[in-house]
Amino acid sequence: MIAAQTVTARKGPLSRFTILDASRVRAGPTAIRTFADLGARVIKLEIPPGAPGGDDMIGGRDHNRADYENLHRNKESLTLNMKEPEGLAILHALVKQADVFIENYRPDVKYRLGIGPDALHAVNPRLVYASISGFGQDGPYANWPGFDSIAQGMGGLMSITGRPEDGPMRVGIPIADLCSGHFCAQAIMAALLEREVSGEGQWVQTSLLEAQIAMLDFQAAQWLIDRKVPQSTGNEHPLTVPTGVFATHDGYLNLAAIGQTMWKRLCVALEVPQLIDEPGFGSDPERVQNRARVNAAVGAVFKTRSTAEWTEILLKAGVPCGPIHAVDAMFADPQVKHLGIARPMHHPELGDIEVIGLPMRFSRYPREEGPMQPAPHQGDQTDAILTSLGYSPEQVAQLRAQLVV
Repeated sequence: MIAAQTVTARKGPLSRFTILDASRVRAGPTAIRTFADLGARVIKLEIPPGAPGGDDMIGGRDHNRADYENLHRNKESLTLNMKEPEGLAILHALVKQADVFIENYRPDVKYRLGIGPDALHAVNPRLVYASISGFGQDGPYANWPGFDSIAQGMGGLMSITGRPEDGPMRVGIPIADLCSGHFCAQAIMAALLEREVSGEGQWVQTSLLEAQIAMLDFQAAQWLIDRKVPQSTGNEHPLTVPTGVFATHDGYLNLAAIGQTMWKRLCVALEVPQLIDEPGFGSDPERVQNRARVNAAVGAVFKTRSTAEWTEILLKAGVPCGPIHAVDAMFADPQVKHLGIARPMHHPELGDIEVIGLPMRFSRYPREEGPMQPAPHQGDQTDAILTSLGYSPEQVAQLRAQLVV
């Protein structure tokens, strides 16, 4: 068996699974972080120091340490040069005992390395093989390099983000990377469940482009069903008014007065009931057509009180709203603190830090009892894993000298 991680024994709903993670940057590691946080054993496969093709891309441990610690916690690290025959032999030994292998190379790379889905399924037919690409495994763009901001643009998101006068705008997070990772995690889980029936693994795939298009949701449906091309509307909802950001006496308020009932409640709470029956304001479609007039009318009232005052008034009236936090204020919010989404972790170099926990809870596996180990240094578990596969210290030293591990 593969040597167990030398740190605290794993526990969690997925602790029976072993995953080989050959992915890098963000999409693949995001998918597998979910499994690691839920107790699965994850072995991160990394190029040995000094071997060609080392990772100097965004997402590496030296590029943004905070990001790396948050993304790669609860994993082990094995350095492995899969271009070398002995490295490939080590991979096959690991695959025989693994449940999942994930990669996010350009589609042709895995075949050139000899580690495509057919090759690894021949070693272990129960293996779930997962791939994330930029644009799909085949088709005219298959071998284009995939990057989040490119997927945001090609996937339509930038055309509906920001204000019309500012032109296309990307969102403030790598949403195509993140969502393709989450969709891949769902696909892996479904394949593991199906394996319990069929006894066989299978190849699951997603791409940044597909994930981004899927996340357009109702905006994409406007085109597919109604043949309407969605437009950017800034902070406002494209189909209902008033929504979005309004200036208050001391800051800003986020408002979601969606639909006729909320509109009436809002007007009463703002003490402007005459707006309910104002010509052009009587229905959502009318208010959308008169967006500027509606926003000006309610916006003038919002400036008369503070954000906290309006939040209290509107919530009491049943109108969804809330303050707009910077990241530091968000983590200081009492509800955020209550939820415990920031997980404490002791790091041997950084001291006591916090990382973002999984936004889900299990009644029999409390989140605070789940694994929380710092991200490994490159190759931290290489010797232990190779020893468990039968390699002697002398053989490991020779493999390291040859840049195989």
